[in-house]
Amino acid sequence: MEIRRFGPGHRRPDGPPGTQGVAGKVIFHDQRAVVTEMAFQRYAIITPHSNPTNTALFVVISGGGFVQVGDERSRVNHGEAVVWPPGSLHGAYTDGTEMRAIIVELFGDEAGGAADQAIIDAARAAATEGSSTARPIATPADGALADRKVTKAEYDSSEGEPW
Repeated sequence: MEIRRFGPGHRRPDGPPGTQGVAGKVIFHDQRAVVTEMAFQRYAIITPHSNPTNTALFVVISGGGFVQVGDERSRVNHGEAVVWPPGSLHGAYTDGTEMRAIIVELFGDEAGGAADQAIIDAARAAATEGSSTARPIATPADGALADRKVTKAEYDSSEGEPW
């Protein structure tokens, strides 16, 4: 078993050129994907940039801020995720709040992730063949998580993260 540490004390300044107030830690990396934890200070920014081959999932785990995909901008909060498609201009920033996010970047190819789609298609084909051991591919569920309000009394400031 391998335990990988991230969070306070393990981060370093991160992001594309022009990024300010953002620190991160790569949690996992191989030829298929990279997973990074990112901490945004107040008024931090990952400057808008694009990646022609990789799809990224920006998952907000605490706090909130704003994300951009192309010309579209939207507010995001903890418990929400945004897909950054390959080749799209994308970025994130905070105003007077702090935010933590996990970014899962899937490595694709010049065709915009066709290699990833081929893996998904092969898994679907294997799952639908007549084998009794094949499991069906899961379909997205309907619904949402219930809102949970954390009170200041429940918050543990010793974790090093802001309330």
